[in-house]
Order: sequence, then structure tokens, then C-alpha cells
Amino acid sequence: MITPLTENQTEYEYRHQWISEAAFYKAMSRDFKSGFELDDWLCAEREFIKTLTSNYHIVSTEDGGLTRVAIMRFAKLLGIENADTFDQKEELIHAIQIIMKNQPCYDNHSFHHCDQDEPCLWRNDCKKLIAQHL
Repeated sequence: MITPLTENQTEYEYRHQWISEAAFYKAMSRDFKSGFELDDWLCAEREFIKTLTSNYHIVSTEDGGLTRVAIMRFAKLLGIENADTFDQKEELIHAIQIIMKNQPCYDNHSFHHCDQDEPCLWRNDCKKLIAQHL
């Protein structure tokens, strides 16, 4: 489980520390055999994103959706620079989906249904947008 962000840490520092520690433990599990450092880092980064997304999904489900502030914090933790300059919640979600290599459902407003099979942080917001554009 991801430990909470402390008051003294920036989102970047928190993300970097979490990924660094996870990559270290991956390296340690294979006795620090060289040549796999980048693989360890990238795998740890994917795990960070997956764990963070899961945590935010739980909060989103329990609270009936994420506020713009919560989405902005999530975006910062994922490494999206200048997340606080985005005016619209949809812009933040679009940027997050691109970082996560998901098909951005906010890419165009001509969609009529969601093809996402896995639990999605944005399902409630997508339903609202779909209803607005039908």
C-alpha cells in the first residue's frame, strides 16, 4: 500500500521516493544482478500508477466521484506537470488517461457508451458527459 504524502514532500518527491524504494526491493530480490535497473524502475513506476489508481478508485466509489482538487492531486502524483493550471476537470482526466496509456474517453464527445471493461475512475463523469451529449 502506498504510504501517505507527508507535509514536507512535494508530489514529485513522494512519487520518486516510492518508485525508488520499490525498484530497490526489485533489485534486491534478484541479488542486485546488473543490467536490469531500467526494468526495475519501469516496473516500479507501473506498480505505483496501478496502486495509486486503485486507491483513488476506492475513494471515488465511496464518495460518488472525485472532486477537481482530488483529480489535480492525483495528476500531480502521476507526474503531470502544471496540473494546477488545468481549468476543467475533463482536461485533467484527459491528461491522466494519456499518462496511464488508456484510451482517452474525453478525446471526443461523440461517444455513446463506455468500452472500458476494467473499473474506471471516470465512469460517473463519463456517464454525465454521455447524458449531456445524447
